Amino acid sequence: MAGPASPEDLVRAVRAAGVRDERLLQAFRAVPRAGFIPADDAAAAYDDVPLPIAHGQVTTQPSLSARMIEGLGLTGDEHVLEIGTGVGFQTALLARLSHDVVSIDMWPDLVQQARRNLARNGVDNVELLLGDGSGGVPEHAPYDAVVVSAAFPEVPPPLIGQLEHGGRLVQPIGPGGREEVVLFRRTTTGLERQEVLTPASFVRLRGRYGFTS
Repeated sequence: MAGPASPEDLVRAVRAAGVRDERLLQAFRAVPRAGFIPADDAAAAYDDVPLPIAHGQVTTQPSLSARMIEGLGLTGDEHVLEIGTGVGFQTALLARLSHDVVSIDMWPDLVQQARRNLARNGVDNVELLLGDGSGGVPEHAPYDAVVVSAAFPEVPPPLIGQLEHGGRLVQPIGPGGREEVVLFRRTTTGLERQEVLTPASFVRLRGRYGFTS
């Protein structure tokens, strides 16, 4: 009889999705997803599935989150911006793989929950903010990497402007519910589309530079 699922089960799922970054795989071993999700879903903590959170949102499927993070090419020195904190699991992975993370979410209760989760798991290199993520966080720019965990048909101009030259940005491009997750790179002439990382389904990016209704 199989025992309860463990972080190693997530590592196998992430590897099966094509992720090869060993630092990222190690982060999935080290960051306990069970420490971030609602207690009611604890039995599914190490299943490779999205889980419901407040406001009709869901957590990003771990293997999908891994594909997005791997696209950023983090080496450990980066100043990272995350749009859409949720309950903080992806934030914790980013924090382990970079120098520091600025993460913003529009829901006060989710920001509070993520703050508690990160503190309880010893993550102290994250600045959590409440606000409109579609406009980025200009006061902490420029960023070496940006990851957007919500969909919009184009990259909001403020996020492009806050990305360091040579920096990478990953965002689901589409209407919400049917997207391509795309890797971009900031060049001297603007934002250059690099590759499609994976198809996916995301909630809509809401805010001044996203969907307004």
